[in-house]
Amino acid sequence: MGNVMRSRQLLGRLTLLLVTAVMILPAVTIACTPDTEPVVPPIPPPSPCPEAAAKPSHSYYLPKNDMWQLPDDLPEARLPSEHGTIEIEGLGEFAFAPDEVETVRPDIFRPGHFSVFDVVVHLAERGWFTLEAHYNPALDTHVIEQLDGRMNWWYRAYYAGGWPEINAFRMDMYPYKEGMTIKLDTQTEQYIGRIYSAFGAEVQRKSVNLGRVVIPEVRVGTNVYTNVPVSAHDVRSDMLQPGTITALDVLLSLADQGRIERMKLSWYCSIGEADPVDSFWVEQIDTGDGIYDGEADPERGGWVYETGSREFAGFMGSHIHIPSDVRVIVSPEYMTWYWLGSPL
Repeated sequence: MGNVMRSRQLLGRLTLLLVTAVMILPAVTIACTPDTEPVVPPIPPPSPCPEAAAKPSHSYYLPKNDMWQLPDDLPEARLPSEHGTIEIEGLGEFAFAPDEVETVRPDIFRPGHFSVFDVVVHLAERGWFTLEAHYNPALDTHVIEQLDGRMNWWYRAYYAGGWPEINAFRMDMYPYKEGMTIKLDTQTEQYIGRIYSAFGAEVQRKSVNLGRVVIPEVRVGTNVYTNVPVSAHDVRSDMLQPGTITALDVLLSLADQGRIERMKLSWYCSIGEADPVDSFWVEQIDTGDGIYDGEADPERGGWVYETGSREFAGFMGSHIHIPSDVRVIVSPEYMTWYWLGSPL
């Protein structure tokens, strides 16, 4: 006789769930501590993706009528519906049904959406392997203590049409999308320690700023801004809970502060082999410097970004291909937007 135990602190109270099965199942311990009850507005059905999905289905120029506000009827991400897979070192590949996965971060994800970490929890609850993990408020993330009796796990993930890349991004904030690749393997204790130290520095920075997100340095093209306060704009309320701050909010906050004159956001359902995309691409950031102020296009180039800890700058972990409108930030050390291509 075996037991599966999972504890999750949700909506300010602790619930203990004990399930007794008729076959031997390993133990799973998970704790999550969202501080407040999330606001959950009703979810309308997602907008269909048009046939010409290689081009944006919607484009928005801001400001409109002197307002930095997008309309209410924005396109929405499709909910994952097809079976996904995850590969775990020493254990093999596992399949899962996304409609059976629940998030341990309901403070971040809207119903039906979840993270890479949630997939791991789901499979452990099904008894495929042992997992001990807990939410660490000093890091604002879940920490895996052991999986299959082994420690120091980390992951690599990328979306359809992408490629393997190193990341130093919280696993329970990495949004799952249909067709993505997820791999878990063990790393050195020193490497995991470096990542957690960077997470801890973010939480401490946020605490020093009395719970506000203030980024020490933001670069946009040739412009450098210091100590940039960031607020939520809820552009992706279809997928993320209200009040969740994303990388896109950094640009919108700069616009609120009068440091950006014009922006263009385009919604792509898919781009080439990347399907689904279901996100906004930043296709213009007009800061008035006269160098990179025009619109992006395939002939000349476009904007890319990175954010996180300087220790993992560039392709060491901060530059990863999560669209800026769904990349949740805690309180990064820096952010850089740079033009990739020829000058305009």
